[in-house]
Parts: sequence; structure tokens; C-alpha cells
Amino acid sequence: MELIGPTEREKGIFLIRVLVLLCCSLSLLYVMTCTGAVGTGGARSGGPTGVQSYQVLLQEREEQHHLHISSLKKQIAQLKDALQERSQQLKGVQESLKRGGGLGEAQGAKSQQADLQEFLWSQLSKAEVTAGTRLPSEYAVVPFESFTLQRVYQLEMGLTRHPEEKPVRKDKREALGEVLEMALHSLNTPSSQQDSRSAFVSYVSRPSGVTRTEKDKGTLYELTFRGESSTEFRRLVLFRPFGPLMRVKNERVNTANIPINIIVPLSRRTDKFKHFMHNFREVCVRQDGRVHLTVVYFGKEQMSEVRSTLENTSREVHFKNFTLLQLDEEFSRGRGLDVGARAWKGGNVLLFFCDVDIYFTADFLNTCRLNTQPGKKVFYPVLFSQYNPTLIYGSQDHIPAVEQQLTRGFWRDFGFGMTCFDIDIKGWGAKMSTCTGSTSIATSWWWRAPSRGLFHLWHEKQCADELPPDQYRMCMQSKAMNEASHGQLGMLFFRHEIEAHLRKQKQQQNSNPKKS
Repeated sequence: MELIGPTEREKGIFLIRVLVLLCCSLSLLYVMTCTGAVGTGGARSGGPTGVQSYQVLLQEREEQHHLHISSLKKQIAQLKDALQERSQQLKGVQESLKRGGGLGEAQGAKSQQADLQEFLWSQLSKAEVTAGTRLPSEYAVVPFESFTLQRVYQLEMGLTRHPEEKPVRKDKREALGEVLEMALHSLNTPSSQQDSRSAFVSYVSRPSGVTRTEKDKGTLYELTFRGESSTEFRRLVLFRPFGPLMRVKNERVNTANIPINIIVPLSRRTDKFKHFMHNFREVCVRQDGRVHLTVVYFGKEQMSEVRSTLENTSREVHFKNFTLLQLDEEFSRGRGLDVGARAWKGGNVLLFFCDVDIYFTADFLNTCRLNTQPGKKVFYPVLFSQYNPTLIYGSQDHIPAVEQQLTRGFWRDFGFGMTCFDIDIKGWGAKMSTCTGSTSIATSWWWRAPSRGLFHLWHEKQCADELPPDQYRMCMQSKAMNEASHGQLGMLFFRHEIEAHLRKQKQQQNSNPKKS
């Protein structure tokens, strides 16, 4: 009996059916993967699950993919140009060699290119990128500007610019766009098998960065991408030495094992201290969990209220990591910071010098961890100072959350009271000295930038009658600067003219009613 096998046509039909089934399976797997990624991202963010939150998430993802696509297109174009240029150079060298005198010209071109590369790297080595420079004081620090995908946070505002706004200048927008493109390309070009396991989405959810230009060297960009956990980050450093953008550093940073000791000098002001502890419970205990609080209290009056507030917090949220010190002396901020720092008996710790009228977020605590380095790097954050909320918003009912008031205040760039630094406590006396209420730390790297998560809460400023005329005038000028913006104060100054104009308009409308 003869067995007859399948014909070639039947084999082809069977192969087509297998391919169709395989494509359908891959498509279904892709849809399930994308749906799971979106669901996981939404759950991880902890935000609302309404239509608006998904629209914001989709908009962010769309911008990120647009940047990635733009980066790939740009790289393809650059590779084509480079290939064409190399082809022309090779053709020119071959023709020169045929003429017998091309070897010297080729060597000259290579020498010029080598000189250019040497110059660019020399600019990088001179700039404050991988190492700091010693400065006479904190006031000599050149500050950074902060930026995200949509906003720039700048210190030099003048009368027209705002503390938070979109980048207006076209050249700056293009420069930041190129930096973000290169950063995304670096994140998606794994240098090892371990990096290849990091998904694209996990590192581009909320990128933020800082930039600073050294006038004789170039522009530094540092970008930070949050990872899948709240303590995992990827930091990229790029430098533009008035030429092509250069990659300097691409590193992973984990802040899980970096505790912070927050030191607060205090005298009376128990109501402010209760507000401070409310924010401390929410941010430091419930969200962060890696914080110790040291309160240095001056005097005996209201000391029992401060102790009671700390003990209540300890019972309510099971928080034991606090120290209360009392000094029977006249209040001195510098003295309080020095005593509080010396009281620490644990291992190496990051110190944050804070005041009782300061509001901060959990993101700011990680910013401190990312921008300090033991014995080398000190972070002087530029905090955002509130205007008088009642004056700005009209009533207490319309005042938004503190984090949403970045357009109703100013960057306090003249203050250096808030400081984050990480040093070896064993050598404390030789590394830090306090005088006249300020702290000077011997270090080689000073870091200063606007911090979106650090706020100076508005409080009324009192100018004593016993002050001499010149000091009283300076006090009143400082009070006016903290009340409202230049334009808002102008509207208050001209309010009588504005009210008179509105009355005239109303009278004209009443005398000439509109015909129905």
C-alpha cells in the first residue's frame, strides 16, 4: 500500500495558518502588556483614577514618545550626514594620495580634529562638573535654574518674568529639547545586560533637571529620573562647552540608606511649631520614614507645650526618632544649630538646618540626598517665599494648597539659612564653625538651585518703634517685599482711582440702560 504525503499547496496553506495564529498571539500579548503597564503606572502614582488623571498621564506619555521619536529621527539624520561626510573625506584623501601630496593634508585634518577634541575636554576639566572649586563664602556660588518637561524655575525674574513659567526664548527651548533627547537616548541605550532590564517607562515618568552656564567654560545640565521605587534614581550629567553636547555621567543612585537629621532652633512660637509638626508627621513619618528631628529650645517659657506636642506626635504615629534640647540662653539660631548638630551620637548622617516656618515635601528630602556628598558637597536650596495669602487670594476659603502657590511669591535667593550637608561627625569641630547666626562649612563643592518642594510660609513682619529711622525704613521695605508682587502692590496703591472708575462706569450704565 503506497502512502501519499501532503502536496506542496497543502504545506503552504498550513504554514500560512501557523503564521496567522502566531501574529494574533503576539498582538494579544502586546495589548495585554500595554494595558498592564498603564494600569501599573496608574496604581504606582497613587493619584486619582478619574478621566482627568488618565488624560494627564496620556499627555505625558505622548510627549515622552514624541521626544524619543524625535531623538531617533535626529540620530538617523546625523548618522546619514556623518556617513556622507566620511565618504567625502575618504574620497578626498584617495584623490590627494593619487596626486602624491595628500598624506600631509590628511594628517593635518586629523591633527585639527584632535586639537578640537582636546580643547573640548580641557573645557570640561576646568568646569565645575565632576569636581567643585573652593569659594570664599556661600555668596560666591553661581546658582542653577531648575526645569522639567513643561516648566522652568528661574531666579532672575525682573518685573515681567515669573517664578514658574514655560521657557520663552526659542534658543533655550531648543537647547533643553536637545538635552532631553540625548538623556532619553542614553536611558534607552543600555551599556550592560543589567541596564537592558530597565523598561523605558520606568525612568521617564517625572524627569527634572538643573542647568547652569559658566561664562568662560560652557553649560552644565544635570537630569534626574525617578525609578520604579521612591528611593531609586538615575542621574545623567551633560556638558556643552560652547560646542557639541557631551555626555559626562550616567549613574544609578539609591537614597534608601541616607537618614536625615532635621535641626530646628526654637524660642516660643508654639503655634507655628504645631503647624510644623503637622507637616512633619505627614511628610517625614508617613511618607519618608528616614528622618530624625532635633529641636533646640531656648528659654523655659512655653517649653512644656513644645514637649507636649512632641509627645503627642510620638503617641499618634509611633515616632521615637526625636531629641529635645533646652538652652537657658537668649535665642541664637547659629548657637542652636551648633548644639543640635553636636548632640547627634549616631553614625554618618545628612544634616538639614531648618526653621519652624518652613514647609517641605518628601521630594525635597530626596533632593537633599541627591545633591549632597559627604565632606565634599553642600546643598543650599533656594526656597520659595509666599506672599500674604489673604492679600493675594482675598479670603481663607480661596487659598490653594502650598504646593500650588509657585506663582504667588518669589524665590528667596538672598537667604542661605536652609542648608543640607553630609559630613563626618567625628571631625566636626574642624569642619564647621558657626558665627553671627550663619554656618560656614569647609567644602569644595557648593550647590544652589530653586527647590520646588521647599516653602517659606508667610508670617507678619513687625518693625519695632525703637528702631532708628534708617533701620525702620529698611524693615518696612522688607515687609513690603514679602506682602505682594510689584503689580499687586501697585493695584493696592491705586485702589481709590480704580474704585472711582468703577463707580463712574456703573453710573453710566444706570443712566443709559440697554434697550431690550
